[in-house]
Amino acid sequence: MKVLHLPYGGQMVTLCAALRDIGVEATACHFERSNFRFQADLCLHLQDVPPSGREAVRREFFRRAAAEFDVFHFHCGLTFFPDHGDLELLKALGKKVVMQHRGSDVRRLSLARDFGNPYVEVKTRDERRIEADLRKLSARIDHAIVADYELLPYVQDFYKEVHVIRQAIRLERFEPRYPSIDVEAPLVVHAPSHPIVKGTMYVSNAMWRLERGGVPVRYRLLRRAPHEEAIRLYGEADIVVDQLRIGSFGILSLEGMALGKPVVCYIRDGLAETYPEGLPIANADPRTVYDVLRELIASPKRRLELGRQGRAYIEKHHDSLRIARQLEALYRRL
Repeated sequence: MKVLHLPYGGQMVTLCAALRDIGVEATACHFERSNFRFQADLCLHLQDVPPSGREAVRREFFRRAAAEFDVFHFHCGLTFFPDHGDLELLKALGKKVVMQHRGSDVRRLSLARDFGNPYVEVKTRDERRIEADLRKLSARIDHAIVADYELLPYVQDFYKEVHVIRQAIRLERFEPRYPSIDVEAPLVVHAPSHPIVKGTMYVSNAMWRLERGGVPVRYRLLRRAPHEEAIRLYGEADIVVDQLRIGSFGILSLEGMALGKPVVCYIRDGLAETYPEGLPIANADPRTVYDVLRELIASPKRRLELGRQGRAYIEKHHDSLRIARQLEALYRRL
C-alpha cells in the first residue's frame, strides 16, 4: 500500500514519517515551499512557476501519482486541482481517498456561535463557499478526518463517515525541558499563525498589564518563524500561550506540552470532556487570561507540575506512531 499526502502542512510531514516507521510507504508532497520550512518528501515549487504554467505541472504530477499510489490522503479541503476534478478520475481508477479537514477550511462563524463561545473568530467569512466546497468534496469522498470534537459538527452532515483522529507529535523531536522553579522572571511565549483568530491582542494586553504592574515576567511574540527556530524558542519558555478564541487547542499546545511546558489555551464549555481524560491545559479565555497568567507566573511549582503532566499526556495520546496505526487501519477500510 502506497500512500500520498498533499498538498501542504507540517502535520502531514509528521504523519508520513510515522507511517513509514510502521511499514507503510507514505510520501508527503507540498505544492509550494512552506513558509515555516517544513521539509516534505516532495515539493512541486509552484511558487516558482508562472501562473499560466501551474495547471500543467499539477496535471503531470497527477498523472504520475495516479499510476504510483494506492491511497490519496488530502488535507485542508484541497486536492490536486482547484475544482476537485481529479476526484472523479481517482474514483474511476479505483483509488482510495480520504480528506482531513484542519480547521479554517470548514469552521463557520454562524455555527461556531451556536456552541456558546462568545469569543470565536474565523479566518473565512464566506460560508456559502465553504459549504459549496464541502458538498463537492463529499460527493466524491466518503471518509473524512478531524482532530477533535470541536471540528466534527462542521463536517458531520456532509460525509458518510467522519473519523476523529488526534494530532500527532514525533516524540523523539521534542526533548522535554521542564520549567525551572528558580527562574526570577518567567518567559511567556506566544506564536500565532493568525493573530486575530488566535486572540493575540488579548495575550499582549495581559502581558502589558502584568509588566506595568511590576510582575517579573518576560514576553516573546513569534510571528512566522521557521518551525525549527520556533521549537528552539518554545524550549526556552516557562509558559506557552496558544489560542484564546477558537475554543480548542492546536499544534502549538501539543508542541508546548511535548516540550514539558505549561500551556495556556481556551477550551470552550462542553468540549473538555470530549478529550482524553486529564487534559493538563490552563484554561483561559480573553476575559480571564490576565488572571491565569498572573497565577502561573507566581506559582513555579504549578508550572513544573503542568509541564510534567503535559509531556505524559502527549506520550499517551498523541505519539505519532499511535496515530499512524489508526491511519493505517482506516486506509484498509476505505
